[in-house]
Amino acid sequence: MIHLSQAAISEIERIKSKQPNVLFRLAVKPGGCSGFFYDMSFDEAIKVGDQVFDLDEIQVVIDATSLNYLNGLRVDYSEDLMGGGFRFHNPQAIATCSCGNSFSLSH
Repeated sequence: MIHLSQAAISEIERIKSKQPNVLFRLAVKPGGCSGFFYDMSFDEAIKVGDQVFDLDEIQVVIDATSLNYLNGLRVDYSEDLMGGGFRFHNPQAIATCSCGNSFSLSH
């Protein structure tokens, strides 16, 4: 369903190590340049309707609404001259913004 590259896993673990006992949450929210944007955060609790996935060494929490938008998503992390950042590759997106975090869907 969702794939995290080894670089993404390493970066999530690095950030998470500063906040022990938190859950990694991945969501889609309305807004951004193209209609929707990816939201990554840390949370202390699993909420009603959340799904928890074990992806390699990371537990990922996704709310029921976001789940449909994230099927097939690949998350990578890379660094360049402008700094590091997560990169999202969503096969469902029909358009993406140059920021890389915003996308639109056909439905």
